[in-house]
Amino acid sequence: MTRLAIMGRFWIRRANSARLAPRKGPLVAQWLCAGAAPAPTLERVSPTTDRTGLTDLGPVAQLYAGRLGRRLPQLLGGLVLYGLSMAMLIRADLGLDPWDVLHQGLTHYVPLSFGMVTIVVGALVLLLWIPLRQKPGLGTVSNVVVIGLAADVGLWLFSTPADLAGRTVLMVSAIVLNGMAGAIYIGSQLGPGPRDGLMTGLAARTGRSLRLVRVTIEVSVLAVGVLLGGTVGVGTVLYALAIGPLVQFFLRFSIVRLPVPDPAR
Repeated sequence: MTRLAIMGRFWIRRANSARLAPRKGPLVAQWLCAGAAPAPTLERVSPTTDRTGLTDLGPVAQLYAGRLGRRLPQLLGGLVLYGLSMAMLIRADLGLDPWDVLHQGLTHYVPLSFGMVTIVVGALVLLLWIPLRQKPGLGTVSNVVVIGLAADVGLWLFSTPADLAGRTVLMVSAIVLNGMAGAIYIGSQLGPGPRDGLMTGLAARTGRSLRLVRVTIEVSVLAVGVLLGGTVGVGTVLYALAIGPLVQFFLRFSIVRLPVPDPAR
Protein backbone atom coordinates (compact mmCIF):
# COMPACT_ATOMS: atom_id res chain seq x y z
CA MET A 1 0.00 0.00 0.00
CA THR A 2 1.41 3.37 -0.99
CA ARG A 3 1.97 6.18 1.45
CA LEU A 4 -0.65 8.34 -0.29
CA ALA A 5 -3.25 5.60 0.01
CA ILE A 6 -2.53 5.24 3.73
CA MET A 7 -3.00 9.00 4.16
CA GLY A 8 -6.26 8.81 2.25
CA ARG A 9 -7.68 6.07 4.47
CA PHE A 10 -6.64 8.02 7.57
CA TRP A 11 -8.52 11.14 6.47
CA ILE A 12 -11.63 9.15 5.50
CA ARG A 13 -11.76 7.43 8.89
CA ARG A 14 -11.33 10.79 10.61
CA ALA A 15 -14.15 12.39 8.63
CA ASN A 16 -16.51 9.46 9.29
CA SER A 17 -15.84 9.60 13.01
CA ALA A 18 -16.75 13.29 13.10
CA ARG A 19 -19.90 12.69 10.96
CA LEU A 20 -18.89 15.57 8.71
CA ALA A 21 -18.11 15.69 5.03
CA PRO A 22 -14.34 15.70 4.55
CA ARG A 23 -12.69 18.96 3.62
CA LYS A 24 -10.19 19.63 0.86
CA GLY A 25 -7.48 17.35 2.20
CA PRO A 26 -9.76 14.31 2.60
CA LEU A 27 -11.32 14.84 -0.83
CA VAL A 28 -7.92 14.73 -2.49
CA ALA A 29 -7.04 11.65 -0.45
CA GLN A 30 -10.25 9.88 -1.53
CA TRP A 31 -9.43 10.67 -5.14
CA LEU A 32 -5.93 9.25 -4.76
CA CYS A 33 -7.28 6.03 -3.24
CA ALA A 34 -10.16 5.52 -5.63
CA GLY A 35 -8.33 6.52 -8.77
CA ALA A 36 -11.02 8.96 -9.90
CA ALA A 37 -12.16 12.44 -9.04
CA PRO A 38 -15.12 12.67 -6.62
CA ALA A 39 -18.53 13.37 -8.06
CA PRO A 40 -19.86 16.94 -7.58
CA THR A 41 -22.38 16.05 -4.87
CA LEU A 42 -23.49 17.83 -1.72
CA GLU A 43 -20.79 16.03 0.23
CA ARG A 44 -18.28 18.41 -1.30
CA VAL A 45 -19.88 21.36 0.46
CA SER A 46 -18.21 20.53 3.79
CA PRO A 47 -20.57 22.68 5.86
CA THR A 48 -19.88 23.71 9.40
CA THR A 49 -22.55 24.72 11.90
CA ASP A 50 -21.95 27.41 14.50
CA ARG A 51 -23.47 27.75 17.96
CA THR A 52 -26.58 29.45 16.60
CA GLY A 53 -27.35 26.54 14.27
CA LEU A 54 -26.48 28.48 11.11
CA THR A 55 -24.63 26.45 8.50
CA ASP A 56 -21.66 27.87 6.59
CA LEU A 57 -22.52 27.31 2.93
CA GLY A 58 -21.50 28.96 -0.31
CA PRO A 59 -24.04 30.67 -2.63
CA VAL A 60 -24.59 27.60 -4.82
CA ALA A 61 -24.53 25.14 -1.94
CA GLN A 62 -27.27 27.18 -0.21
CA LEU A 63 -29.65 26.30 -3.04
CA TYR A 64 -28.74 22.60 -2.99
CA ALA A 65 -28.99 22.24 0.78
CA GLY A 66 -32.67 21.32 0.63
CA ARG A 67 -35.93 22.50 2.24
CA LEU A 68 -36.40 25.31 -0.28
CA GLY A 69 -40.16 24.92 0.03
CA ARG A 70 -39.89 26.45 3.47
CA ARG A 71 -36.73 28.53 3.11
CA LEU A 72 -37.79 30.62 0.10
CA PRO A 73 -41.15 31.77 1.56
CA GLN A 74 -39.41 32.44 4.89
CA LEU A 75 -36.76 34.54 3.16
CA LEU A 76 -39.30 36.65 1.27
CA GLY A 77 -41.61 36.96 4.27
CA GLY A 78 -38.77 38.10 6.50
CA LEU A 79 -37.60 40.69 3.97
CA VAL A 80 -41.11 42.08 3.53
CA LEU A 81 -41.58 42.39 7.29
CA TYR A 82 -38.17 44.03 7.54
CA GLY A 83 -39.13 46.67 5.00
CA LEU A 84 -42.46 47.30 6.74
CA SER A 85 -40.69 47.71 10.09
CA MET A 86 -38.42 50.34 8.52
CA ALA A 87 -41.48 52.28 7.35
CA MET A 88 -43.02 52.06 10.84
CA LEU A 89 -39.86 53.47 12.39
CA ILE A 90 -39.87 56.36 9.93
CA ARG A 91 -43.51 57.17 10.68
CA ALA A 92 -42.82 57.08 14.43
CA ASP A 93 -40.45 60.01 13.79
CA LEU A 94 -38.39 59.36 16.93
CA GLY A 95 -35.11 58.36 15.31
CA LEU A 96 -33.94 55.74 12.82
CA ASP A 97 -31.23 53.11 12.73
CA PRO A 98 -27.89 54.34 11.27
CA TRP A 99 -28.38 53.05 7.72
CA ASP A 100 -31.90 54.44 7.52
CA VAL A 101 -30.63 57.80 8.78
CA LEU A 102 -28.39 57.75 5.71
CA HIS A 103 -31.19 56.62 3.41
CA GLN A 104 -33.55 59.30 4.69
CA GLY A 105 -30.86 61.96 4.43
CA LEU A 106 -30.20 61.05 0.80
CA THR A 107 -33.90 61.47 -0.07
CA HIS A 108 -33.44 65.21 0.56
CA TYR A 109 -30.97 65.43 -2.31
CA VAL A 110 -32.06 62.89 -4.92
CA PRO A 111 -35.46 62.56 -6.66
CA LEU A 112 -36.03 59.03 -5.38
CA SER A 113 -38.35 57.51 -2.79
CA PHE A 114 -36.96 56.15 0.47
CA GLY A 115 -37.35 52.59 -0.77
CA MET A 116 -35.57 53.30 -4.05
CA VAL A 117 -32.70 54.98 -2.20
CA THR A 118 -32.45 51.88 -0.02
CA ILE A 119 -32.22 49.71 -3.14
CA VAL A 120 -29.57 51.90 -4.78
CA VAL A 121 -27.44 52.05 -1.62
CA GLY A 122 -27.76 48.28 -1.18
CA ALA A 123 -26.59 47.74 -4.77
CA LEU A 124 -23.61 50.06 -4.26
CA VAL A 125 -22.68 48.23 -1.06
CA LEU A 126 -22.93 44.97 -2.97
CA LEU A 127 -20.36 46.28 -5.46
CA LEU A 128 -17.94 46.67 -2.56
CA TRP A 129 -18.10 42.89 -2.14
CA ILE A 130 -16.05 42.45 -5.33
CA PRO A 131 -12.66 43.60 -3.96
CA LEU A 132 -13.49 41.87 -0.67
CA ARG A 133 -14.05 38.59 -2.56
CA GLN A 134 -17.45 38.05 -0.99
CA LYS A 135 -20.00 35.95 -2.89
CA PRO A 136 -23.67 36.99 -2.77
CA GLY A 137 -26.41 34.42 -2.37
CA LEU A 138 -30.03 34.50 -3.42
CA GLY A 139 -30.92 36.10 -0.09
CA THR A 140 -28.35 38.84 -0.66
CA VAL A 141 -29.81 39.93 -4.00
CA SER A 142 -33.37 39.59 -2.70
CA ASN A 143 -32.43 41.72 0.30
CA VAL A 144 -31.39 44.59 -1.96
CA VAL A 145 -34.68 44.64 -3.89
CA VAL A 146 -37.47 43.37 -1.63
CA ILE A 147 -36.74 45.45 1.47
CA GLY A 148 -36.78 48.72 -0.45
CA LEU A 149 -40.05 47.92 -2.21
CA ALA A 150 -41.68 46.79 1.05
CA ALA A 151 -40.52 49.99 2.78
CA ASP A 152 -42.24 52.14 0.15
CA VAL A 153 -45.44 50.10 0.54
CA GLY A 154 -45.23 50.54 4.31
CA LEU A 155 -44.80 54.32 3.99
CA TRP A 156 -47.97 54.35 1.90
CA LEU A 157 -49.86 52.25 4.46
CA PHE A 158 -48.73 53.87 7.72
CA SER A 159 -49.07 57.45 8.96
CA THR A 160 -47.48 59.28 11.87
CA PRO A 161 -49.62 59.12 15.05
CA ALA A 162 -50.82 62.47 16.36
CA ASP A 163 -49.60 62.06 19.95
CA LEU A 164 -46.28 61.07 21.52
CA ALA A 165 -47.74 57.94 23.12
CA GLY A 166 -48.85 56.59 19.75
CA ARG A 167 -45.49 57.37 18.18
CA THR A 168 -43.69 55.63 21.04
CA VAL A 169 -45.81 52.49 20.64
CA LEU A 170 -45.14 52.55 16.89
CA MET A 171 -41.41 52.96 17.48
CA VAL A 172 -41.16 50.06 19.93
CA SER A 173 -43.31 47.84 17.69
CA ALA A 174 -41.12 48.68 14.71
CA ILE A 175 -37.90 47.76 16.51
CA VAL A 176 -39.32 44.46 17.79
CA LEU A 177 -40.69 43.62 14.33
CA ASN A 178 -37.34 44.54 12.78
CA GLY A 179 -35.51 42.14 15.08
CA MET A 180 -37.98 39.36 14.36
CA ALA A 181 -37.88 39.98 10.61
CA GLY A 182 -34.08 39.98 10.61
CA ALA A 183 -34.04 36.63 12.40
CA ILE A 184 -36.60 35.20 9.97
CA TYR A 185 -34.65 36.00 6.82
CA ILE A 186 -31.28 35.12 8.36
CA GLY A 187 -32.77 31.83 9.54
CA SER A 188 -33.66 30.87 5.98
CA GLN A 189 -29.90 30.45 5.39
CA LEU A 190 -29.94 31.81 1.85
CA GLY A 191 -27.21 34.42 2.19
CA PRO A 192 -26.51 37.53 4.29
CA GLY A 193 -27.63 41.05 3.49
CA PRO A 194 -25.24 43.32 1.58
CA ARG A 195 -24.35 45.36 4.67
CA ASP A 196 -23.65 42.23 6.75
CA GLY A 197 -21.40 40.90 4.00
CA LEU A 198 -19.53 44.20 3.90
CA MET A 199 -18.88 43.87 7.63
CA THR A 200 -17.65 40.28 7.50
CA GLY A 201 -15.61 40.94 4.35
CA LEU A 202 -13.82 43.93 5.86
CA ALA A 203 -13.14 42.00 9.05
CA ALA A 204 -11.62 39.14 7.05
CA ARG A 205 -9.46 41.42 4.90
CA THR A 206 -8.25 43.71 7.70
CA GLY A 207 -7.92 41.15 10.48
CA ARG A 208 -9.97 43.37 12.81
CA SER A 209 -12.76 42.08 15.02
CA LEU A 210 -16.34 41.99 13.75
CA ARG A 211 -17.39 44.23 16.61
CA LEU A 212 -14.85 46.92 15.74
CA VAL A 213 -15.64 46.78 12.04
CA ARG A 214 -19.39 46.98 12.64
CA VAL A 215 -19.11 49.89 15.06
CA THR A 216 -16.86 51.74 12.62
CA ILE A 217 -19.26 51.23 9.73
CA GLU A 218 -22.35 52.14 11.74
CA VAL A 219 -20.81 55.30 13.22
CA SER A 220 -19.52 56.42 9.81
CA VAL A 221 -22.88 55.81 8.14
CA LEU A 222 -24.72 57.57 10.96
CA ALA A 223 -22.43 60.61 10.77
CA VAL A 224 -22.97 60.99 7.04
CA GLY A 225 -26.72 60.53 7.46
CA VAL A 226 -26.89 63.22 10.15
CA LEU A 227 -24.99 65.63 7.91
CA LEU A 228 -27.52 64.94 5.16
CA GLY A 229 -30.46 65.65 7.47
CA GLY A 230 -31.56 62.18 8.55
CA THR A 231 -33.61 61.78 11.73
CA VAL A 232 -31.72 60.86 14.90
CA GLY A 233 -33.39 60.45 18.28
CA VAL A 234 -34.29 58.08 21.07
CA GLY A 235 -35.26 55.49 18.47
CA THR A 236 -31.68 55.46 17.18
CA VAL A 237 -30.30 54.69 20.63
CA LEU A 238 -33.00 52.12 21.45
CA TYR A 239 -32.44 50.37 18.13
CA ALA A 240 -28.69 50.16 18.70
CA LEU A 241 -29.18 48.66 22.17
CA ALA A 242 -32.04 46.28 21.41
CA ILE A 243 -31.56 44.94 17.89
CA GLY A 244 -28.78 42.48 18.73
CA PRO A 245 -30.59 40.77 21.63
CA LEU A 246 -33.87 40.75 19.67
CA VAL A 247 -32.36 39.02 16.64
CA GLN A 248 -30.62 36.51 18.88
CA PHE A 249 -33.86 35.77 20.72
CA PHE A 250 -35.99 35.28 17.60
CA LEU A 251 -33.27 33.39 15.74
CA ARG A 252 -33.72 30.33 17.95
CA PHE A 253 -37.26 29.96 16.58
CA SER A 254 -36.45 30.88 12.99
CA ILE A 255 -33.48 28.81 11.85
CA VAL A 256 -34.28 26.21 9.21
CA ARG A 257 -32.13 23.25 10.18
CA LEU A 258 -30.25 21.92 7.19
CA PRO A 259 -29.21 18.27 6.85
CA VAL A 260 -25.51 17.57 7.31
CA PRO A 261 -24.28 15.38 4.45
CA ASP A 262 -23.49 11.80 5.40
CA PRO A 263 -20.07 10.83 4.01
CA ALA A 264 -20.95 7.14 4.34
CA ARG A 265 -23.52 7.38 1.54
